[in-house]
Amino acid sequence: MAAILTLVRPKQWTKNLIVFAGLIFAHDLFDPQLALRAAFAFVLFCLASSAVYIFNDILDRDRDRHHPTKRLRPIASGQVSVPRATVWLVVLALASLSLAWVLQAAFAGVLSAYLLLMLLYSMALKQMVILDVMTVAAGFVLRAVGGAVAIEVYISPWLIVCTILLALFLALSKRRAEITSLQTDAAQAHRPLLAEYNVAMLDQMISVVTASTVVSYCLYTMWPETVDKFGTQNLILSVPFVLYGIFRYLYLVYRRGEGGSPEAVLLSDVPLIVSLALWIAAVVLIVYAAGPR
Repeated sequence: MAAILTLVRPKQWTKNLIVFAGLIFAHDLFDPQLALRAAFAFVLFCLASSAVYIFNDILDRDRDRHHPTKRLRPIASGQVSVPRATVWLVVLALASLSLAWVLQAAFAGVLSAYLLLMLLYSMALKQMVILDVMTVAAGFVLRAVGGAVAIEVYISPWLIVCTILLALFLALSKRRAEITSLQTDAAQAHRPLLAEYNVAMLDQMISVVTASTVVSYCLYTMWPETVDKFGTQNLILSVPFVLYGIFRYLYLVYRRGEGGSPEAVLLSDVPLIVSLALWIAAVVLIVYAAGPR
């Protein structure tokens, strides 16, 4: 069971926290019923994403054996057999989809789209340059949209824009970390697509999405509709925490060679954790203290 727990990757469930974005920015964080629905949606995305991870590990088991750390994954190392892993894959996928229909039909549609997109990613899209990182970003957008759909609130275009840019930032940083941490031959054996990227190209792309992410969030905080919705112009005061968080992550990627596992960075780097906590606290305090007009 320890190997099965490793197989479903609970540490990566932190990626699904974006599900709660709609709840927070819809000014419904303290509504017990909606909070419960959002939490249920989070759990279902955790089950679905674990199914995707298992499917990916089954397909990549031979390549993972060439990776310094991924070779220790349960399937690649032989701790869990492919038939046993397949059973867990089917159980988790069916459980998430079945329970999604209980929550809401529209949410079930979003979750189905997420599963389909991620399966296509594992089978083909992750071998297509640029489309690979854009697909990962689209997965984050579907999580955010799913969270909003689950509680039946308006899906802001800013939520989609900021989510996809931030997800691209993380995905591109991960590709850079993979290239710099692996030798050329090992990188090509593990993931041939990495040969299509180089550090200079990724640095340019990271620069573009970093600037775009910060500018988009700043514009969102000052947008007339945002100010009118929350009844305050003070949301811009949360921008310094966003800036620090992004700069801290860049520091970890460029100076410490981290970023290959975003969820590990988020769970281990104390300054980044504090910055994220302060940003959440600032948003909640500013938005909910002012109250909607």
